[in-house]
Amino acid sequence: MLYGHQTWVFPAKPTVLSAATVVGPFEARGPLAEEFDIIHGDLWLGQDSYEKAEKKMMEEACEIAVQKAGLQKQDIQFFLGGDLLNQIISSSFAARTLAVPYLGLFGACSTSMEGLALASLLIDSHSAQYVLCGTASHNTAVEKQFRYPTEYGSQKPPTAQWTVTGAGTALLGPDGQGPKVTAATIGRVVDMGLSDPFNMGAAMAPAAVDTITAHFRDLRIAPDEYDLIATGDLGRVGHEIAKDLLTKHDLSIPEKIFTDCGLLIYSQDQPVMAGGSGCGCSAVVTYGHIFNQMKKGKFKKVLIIATGALLSPLSYQQKESIPCIAHAVSLEYDS
Repeated sequence: MLYGHQTWVFPAKPTVLSAATVVGPFEARGPLAEEFDIIHGDLWLGQDSYEKAEKKMMEEACEIAVQKAGLQKQDIQFFLGGDLLNQIISSSFAARTLAVPYLGLFGACSTSMEGLALASLLIDSHSAQYVLCGTASHNTAVEKQFRYPTEYGSQKPPTAQWTVTGAGTALLGPDGQGPKVTAATIGRVVDMGLSDPFNMGAAMAPAAVDTITAHFRDLRIAPDEYDLIATGDLGRVGHEIAKDLLTKHDLSIPEKIFTDCGLLIYSQDQPVMAGGSGCGCSAVVTYGHIFNQMKKGKFKKVLIIATGALLSPLSYQQKESIPCIAHAVSLEYDS
């Protein structure tokens, strides 16, 4: 059901029946390590390429989510997945293994909430009984595609962010125990003319603010409706810019409830420059840490705004600016 200009409200409140998270060794050194289902001790996962390792993480996250829900693969009507690699190969190859009807998505790092919003729409409209959605990123595979092979050891500026090695999936159904998806606000593409791929937080912050303001405008609610409002991967630079822009929009979000998944996933002493990023960042933090906190009763209602930079290596080489997007999903949990 469309509310306002760009927000869906889901009267049936689709339920996240299960979620799964898989991360790499660097994420295991962060403060959220105990929140993840599988932690791998090396980046290769027994594969002969980092791209195959990313695909393996996605396959594992899908398998765990289905097992947790007590379902079989054949019970799933649709799998919605996406990642950062060319032609979203990790998601498509994982879908080959999963062997269920598949819709590939590309929203860069906003894919986690893009998938969750669309999965909720399918459930709410009775177009499916069970839908699995997920995304993944792998630090070295993504760095190689978008910047330089890590073996070069090239220095990065303080505004750069560290791509998360991780995969997160959520399995939704019409009812049951788990977080309920109540609404989703679909973002517009916002491009403020920035072209520095080492400053994604600054590029994505205006898109995050555009979607956040649209969410509250469409639903006619205030930020204090939520116990937690978390952006996807703005990092330290983008988070500060977002706070400034929200103030200029006369939208004040209390400091204690406003955070960013890219700030939560790593410790202060890890060398991640401005924080975490990548498709897996908001996915593993939301489906691991935030869902666990909701189940423990710390948060009853949260808003997750996953942010994505829609550039490609080709557009960067052609000196294009970076178009960005953000999608917001509202979740509630009644214990």
